[in-house]
Amino acid sequence: MSTGDPDARTRELASAGEPTAWFEELYAEAADGRATVPWDREAPTQLVQEWIAARPTDDEGRSAIVVGCGYGRDAELVARHGYRTTGFDISPTAIGDARQRHTGSPVDYRVADLLDLPAEWHRAFDLVVESMNVQALPVDLRPAAIDGVRSLVAPGGTLFVVAVARDDGVETDGPPWPLDRAEIEAFGTGLVVRSIERIVDANDPGISRWTAELTRDDA
Repeated sequence: MSTGDPDARTRELASAGEPTAWFEELYAEAADGRATVPWDREAPTQLVQEWIAARPTDDEGRSAIVVGCGYGRDAELVARHGYRTTGFDISPTAIGDARQRHTGSPVDYRVADLLDLPAEWHRAFDLVVESMNVQALPVDLRPAAIDGVRSLVAPGGTLFVVAVARDDGVETDGPPWPLDRAEIEAFGTGLVVRSIERIVDANDPGISRWTAELTRDDA
């Protein structure tokens, strides 16, 4: 396994060419033992865990999709809460590894591009979870990516978003490129904003994250 700085390698790949191709490059290098995926953790995302644990437990049979699911930790969490869950990622290697890591899982792991989603997914899911993916894209791709996320939410459905936060007007080197207030609010176009919170990291007060819960109330 690579002993270099995984964040440095990630930034190197992201700056080298096409703005979404580096995801597959990174996962492929990790599969060969030449790199480490910085966000590869054993546990699901804490803020997603906390949010879904606080929801009603009568969601059996409702559909859910996890955007940019990677190795599947959040998708497996959502499935354990009773949702018929799809997890998708642009990286075929990530999806292949997710299937291997979670043999026998009920999650439907699929290769798909947030910027070019399957037509049958339009407004198809009762729950959409977007955690830390849009922030990995350059600013010029974010409006299309946010549109893609919103398009997945079914009438009566819910969108839950997690992203690293930045102050308005503050520029950062990335990836990731944390979201400002206007960017997190952009998820609400055409949806009803139930809550937007900025949560300071308990271990590092210099880091904060957005959470947003939104719903589609139209038919």
